[in-house]
Amino acid sequence: MNRKSQSRTGQVTRRSFGAGLGAAGLLAGTAPFNVLRAQGAPLKVGVLLPRSGLQAGIGQDCQRGVDIAAGILKDMGMPSLQIMNADTETNVDVARARAEKLIADGAQLLVGAFDSGQSTAIAQVAEQKGIPYVINIAAAPQITEQGYKFVFRNFHTAPMILGGAFACQKDLFAETGAAPKSAVFLHVNDTFGTAMQKGIGAVMPKFNMPYTIKETISYDPAARDLSVEIAKAKATGAEILMVVSRLNDAILLTREMVKQRWSPKAIFSMGPGWYEDQYLKTLGKLGDGPISFVPWYDPNKPLSKKLEAALAKSFPGVNLNTNHVYTFEALLIAADAYKRAGSADPKKLADAIRTTNIKDNASTGPGIQFNAKGQNDKLKISAIQNRGGKLPTVAPKDAANAKVEWPMKPYDKRA
Repeated sequence: MNRKSQSRTGQVTRRSFGAGLGAAGLLAGTAPFNVLRAQGAPLKVGVLLPRSGLQAGIGQDCQRGVDIAAGILKDMGMPSLQIMNADTETNVDVARARAEKLIADGAQLLVGAFDSGQSTAIAQVAEQKGIPYVINIAAAPQITEQGYKFVFRNFHTAPMILGGAFACQKDLFAETGAAPKSAVFLHVNDTFGTAMQKGIGAVMPKFNMPYTIKETISYDPAARDLSVEIAKAKATGAEILMVVSRLNDAILLTREMVKQRWSPKAIFSMGPGWYEDQYLKTLGKLGDGPISFVPWYDPNKPLSKKLEAALAKSFPGVNLNTNHVYTFEALLIAADAYKRAGSADPKKLADAIRTTNIKDNASTGPGIQFNAKGQNDKLKISAIQNRGGKLPTVAPKDAANAKVEWPMKPYDKRA
């Protein structure tokens, strides 16, 4: 997250924080958490998400994963969770202050926060306070490289995303018999985008990719005009466009490509934005074609089908995606640890999370376990393609439910 966006929000007041708290209604006067689990007492989970600011759309989408969790967790035989919602306002300093306030108001475990910069700040607070923190989405690798004892991440690091993306790309090239020779890379200059940019230089050589990156172009995610960036990318003559974006800039980039009449053979996204429902609905047919190599869910797993059904019932017309799945799984990890620990004691909860071994999950890969650093290193990347407002999985083969469409249909050939 850039310095400008970090400083644009004002002082966190008690009133503004209270407005960010959700269904739990736990404001002032809540006693410190009980160490021993009372009979049937729910675990108090503070969920921090960017529900306003630049990332509001994604934060609100993550909230849907929270909203559908209770019924599914109950069916799985998990203990109840009492959710305490807080809005980070897409601001690192606010995220830190809200985490501290949630803990002061009785939160026994924290979940969040989608953004790597905000999650880094929350991780520091959680470690200082000795409160378990389960990261739902955040890819900056350094978060789990600090030797923290109370921080756990069931999400890919930037190098894991890149390695999985390159592996899936080679699978698709083999399937189609069409390997591009050149690419141009555009990325946001926030914490995640910069981590991905650095990761490409370290990871790509290990995969012997058939293409070379002609130019790397960075931009501010708050930019309202990306015409210069697209003009530079088009001028390289690259066959494919590789991107690390957010929602608003993904829409801007697409519209600018249409305006400048540039249709690369493929758009490869390694992050959010291009698969969001708002992107699909806003652009219609112009949103078809991009392939996102992202942390996703295996559509063939039973829990994925339950999540799809619950989401369709509560939010008709919304496609199940990364935001819902990994936010739900963070709550699943919390409930599972609470059930096994039999206590809200933070050390016992952290020890229980450390020994997590959930096989009945939804995300792509063999399940949920954590290494000594608190990182689930067994997660796999999926390739999904925008197609008629839907997001079929085209790779890896054992988690796919569709064949890839290649190359992307030129924008000027669409009705």
